[in-house]
Amino acid sequence: MSNGRTLAATRNTGPETTSVVKDFLALIKIGIVNSNLVTTFTGMWLAFQFTSRHFLQELDVIFYTMLGAALIIGGSGAMNNFIDQDIDPIMKRTKARPTVTGRFKPNFVLTIALSFLIVGEILLFAASFAAGMWGLAGIFAYVVLYSMWSKRKHVSNTVVGSISGAIPPVIGFAAVEPALGLGALALFLIMFAWQPPHFYALAMKRTEEYRAAKIPMLPVVKGFKRTKYSMLFWILLLLPLPFLLPELGIGFLTLATALNLGWLILALKGFTTKDDMKWANKMFIYSLNHMTILFVAIIIFALFS
Repeated sequence: MSNGRTLAATRNTGPETTSVVKDFLALIKIGIVNSNLVTTFTGMWLAFQFTSRHFLQELDVIFYTMLGAALIIGGSGAMNNFIDQDIDPIMKRTKARPTVTGRFKPNFVLTIALSFLIVGEILLFAASFAAGMWGLAGIFAYVVLYSMWSKRKHVSNTVVGSISGAIPPVIGFAAVEPALGLGALALFLIMFAWQPPHFYALAMKRTEEYRAAKIPMLPVVKGFKRTKYSMLFWILLLLPLPFLLPELGIGFLTLATALNLGWLILALKGFTTKDDMKWANKMFIYSLNHMTILFVAIIIFALFS
């Protein structure tokens, strides 16, 4: 039989364990990991279809690529948390991060980040040399070019950060077809053009927080009107990019164009809206749905192309 003290300890273990797991997932930015794994898999899947290779015969490549990509993305996220310890307490969106609350000490965070990055790169190089090199490029772009350099110094930080966000599908493609090709370029450009309007919408919603943290986001430095023009520019740039994937057929091109035109119409409404915050929230939500639907569509249409 257990005494009362043991029972109490047992009851308290669950929530405590849950909290640690939740904080760990926040440390590695699990939401970003998951969304980037979708694009990584899409790149790999497209390469399988374009090279007429069967994925069931290369399950080891899929395993190395997906786990390796997950680890370097999570490790980069943890490294970002480590770098931003001084500004995260200022922003409502980030003040609950475990590096701010003290749940995880800096040395632990750095150890986790480096461990994830090293193991992840070993797995990517096991998939293919090209996948490993593109993984290194993604790490450098996010940790060095974005987190350590442009984020705090330049209004172009969002565009610089978009480089790293566009690399995961290239990693997936390179794991199967190291020579890459137009398909890999198309995925890179689509993801690169998608990110600025997505993150500018978020930046508009969090403008005062970024201002307090002295982060030179476009809405902070140039204002909302200039930000809206930039969002419009990137969506217009996105419009022709699906046509770089003609192999996926007219069905895909029609769907992708409809998604892009819907986003364009919503962007234009921003110039007449009376509630910028409500509009920015709609833009942010639309961007998330846009990416999910588009990349799932690429996977489906590639299967039947």
